Amino acid sequence: MSEDLMKILDDDTPFHKTGVSGNDNTPGKEKDQYGKTPRRRKMNRIAIIAMWSVFGLITVLSLGFFILSYNNVIGDMPDIDDLKNPIDQYATVIYSADGEEMGRYYNSNSNRMYADYEDMAPCLVDALIATEDSRFTEHSGVDVRALLRVAFKTGMAGDKSSGGGSTITQQLAKLLYTDRPARNAAARARQKLDEWVMAVKLERFYSKEEIIKLYLNQFDFLYNAKGIRSAANIYFSKEAKDLELHEAAVLVGMLKNPSLYNPILNPKNSTSRRNTVFEQMVKAKKITREQADSLKQLPLGLKFHRIDHRTGIAPYFREELRRIMTAKRPLRSNYAAWEQQKFVDDSIAWLNNPLFGWIEKNPKPDGSKYNLYTDGLRIYTTIDSRMQQYAEEAVHDHMSDLQRRFFKEKKGVKGAPYTTNRSELSQTQLDNLIEKAMRDTERMRILRLNHATKEQIEKEFNTPIPMTVFTYDNDKGYKDTIMSPRDSVLYHKHILRTGFMSMDPVSGHVKAYVGGPNFNFFQYDMVSTGRRQVGSTIKPFLYAYAMDEGYTPCDEFLNEQPTIYDEVGRPWTPRNSGSAHVGEMVTLRWALTNSNNWISARLMAALKPATLVRYMHNFGITNKIDPVLALCLGPCDVSVREMVGAYSAFANKGLHVEPMFVTAIADSNGNVITEFHPKQNQVLSEKGYYKILSILLNVVDSGTGSRLRRAPYNLTAQMGGKTGTTNSNSDGWFMSFTPDLVSGVWVGGDERYIHFNTMANGQGASMALPIYGKYIRKVYDDPELPYSQSSRFSFPDMDLCEREYYGEFDEEESAEESFEGVFD
Repeated sequence: MSEDLMKILDDDTPFHKTGVSGNDNTPGKEKDQYGKTPRRRKMNRIAIIAMWSVFGLITVLSLGFFILSYNNVIGDMPDIDDLKNPIDQYATVIYSADGEEMGRYYNSNSNRMYADYEDMAPCLVDALIATEDSRFTEHSGVDVRALLRVAFKTGMAGDKSSGGGSTITQQLAKLLYTDRPARNAAARARQKLDEWVMAVKLERFYSKEEIIKLYLNQFDFLYNAKGIRSAANIYFSKEAKDLELHEAAVLVGMLKNPSLYNPILNPKNSTSRRNTVFEQMVKAKKITREQADSLKQLPLGLKFHRIDHRTGIAPYFREELRRIMTAKRPLRSNYAAWEQQKFVDDSIAWLNNPLFGWIEKNPKPDGSKYNLYTDGLRIYTTIDSRMQQYAEEAVHDHMSDLQRRFFKEKKGVKGAPYTTNRSELSQTQLDNLIEKAMRDTERMRILRLNHATKEQIEKEFNTPIPMTVFTYDNDKGYKDTIMSPRDSVLYHKHILRTGFMSMDPVSGHVKAYVGGPNFNFFQYDMVSTGRRQVGSTIKPFLYAYAMDEGYTPCDEFLNEQPTIYDEVGRPWTPRNSGSAHVGEMVTLRWALTNSNNWISARLMAALKPATLVRYMHNFGITNKIDPVLALCLGPCDVSVREMVGAYSAFANKGLHVEPMFVTAIADSNGNVITEFHPKQNQVLSEKGYYKILSILLNVVDSGTGSRLRRAPYNLTAQMGGKTGTTNSNSDGWFMSFTPDLVSGVWVGGDERYIHFNTMANGQGASMALPIYGKYIRKVYDDPELPYSQSSRFSFPDMDLCEREYYGEFDEEESAEESFEGVFD
């Protein structure tokens, strides 16, 4: 209140003694020098007393409310334990073996990455305090001076430039414990009092540094940027500790209103607010005027990228990891009739794989279960981000070229992309497949929920509309076009699918994992979930079985088409596409090098299919395998992951190692909860191992994998491998291993009736091998990776029957695999 006003109210001098005259000199109505009569002065006194009384009453009531609320006598304050341990949710972060963030698991409210106080740039903290709460280090949660300033300057004088009265601690209390905005002024006043109480309590339980840490970790910066670490990453592609002042100022400016001052939505507002932060830092003497003026000239400097659960490297791997970790204990009743093999697989994994069902198997210390989406776990995987990048590049480069060839072959063909061979697929079967493809779409599901008629459904599927489809033609991986839903279904059926995995054959660490051409459009994982016929990639198991049974690479068989009878007398006559050395005696080394079907059939007849089945199960293949003679040509369905794990024995002295995804899991504070270790078992005898190894190395040197020795790959590394092609070119495989890595590739259509017409494009050496060649070339060309083409397998001094064998592989005489007539 002004001194002049107080003087007027307190002055009892009669008006006529003031020396001030007025128009009315009536006794009792004398006016003082300010023109006030005694009655008016009395009324003013009463008004002032009333105002102070109301103010005092409000103060007493507020103080009483504050004390009672603080002690939980009234109100709806959080429990003290909640204030000591505020409810917070953090995304689980997945890291590669080389320390790169791969992605996160989170729900809509928890895409936060925890940042400790030491993980925040000092300039960020300075900007925050200078802008939001200049006396942060002086008050105990509520800044009384700031409240009085707001009350008198903003409330009474209407000066909106005076700033707000909320402290950082009050803002934290609001973030933590206020679920929704108040509907009216009274409710907001009540909320404000609650925030004061909670702020004081928070100051009691936390240090100033902890309050800043909690506040910046809690704030939502939009675009799934929950917390300062996520915000720094999404807006500037940096860690919070590496933010420069002009970047930190942008994020601090957003604290007032993340939408209004968002640098993506409102760059002009964001720039203005950032400059205000600089001005506040000048006032707080954190920077000089010259520094502020210089900083204002800088652009926002954004390196923005969106983040959702599909972004990041190795999306197929991350989704499979999520599925494994959150798996429940398998109960047969929870699996449909057609999922019984999945029940078997899951049951085996539940017993043998500590990562499978990890959430269920590893409770917290208090007995509750971890939440993969809110508990801020840190998962350290075996994936190498560089090798993963090379694998994804190799898949994209080869598949884009292969896809162009496939589109060219199918262009203008009725019923494309399905085969035109009506002995393989009748018109009725084709119509049924197309109908099923449309029936499986989300569009059809919605139409049926709305009880659409057949006519309405047909119209819906045959009417061209704007839509987005997959493409290799640009970096985005999609294009906007106009086509009917039916045509879009058939278009996406044209897209060939693939699966690739590479791992260390000794540790089992999976280094690269690509489950398909594009996760946004094709979520079905062809590494772990999908199983396809393996063709001749099965032959190394047969030959390894023979080597263990006493055969040698130099044992000879007659290379003529055999007719073999099974246990019940049914004849089987396998076919062979090659014509080299027909009618001659050939060695097992030559037969496997050239993938000869006739010799494989003769070898299978000399051994037992049932024993080969058990042998393959020992190699880690869990799928049901029928013990038939034709098994030697690979009609069984196996996943890429199983095949890569099985082939590890050929690079690891006969030891099979289970593919391993994760090395450790830690809590949000970095405390390790579980560590994982390789699981190995001996599946090959020492002598049998070296025999089969010598043959498989020869497959790459002079057999069906010899393309790797020529341009564009020109690989000199010692490596073994095996190609595989199934009937009608439905599946193309290539399996390969070096002393340091074992890898597997499958390529094919979404269904077995979608394939190339010719073997030139459709064989494993054309469809699958190039992906491996491109990948391993990139790996060897990276000097930072611990892989060299000079690595060699060590052979002991023993007789492996290294006699001379038939000459170089003739690709024109390729004995590519076929098991047509297997079930005749």
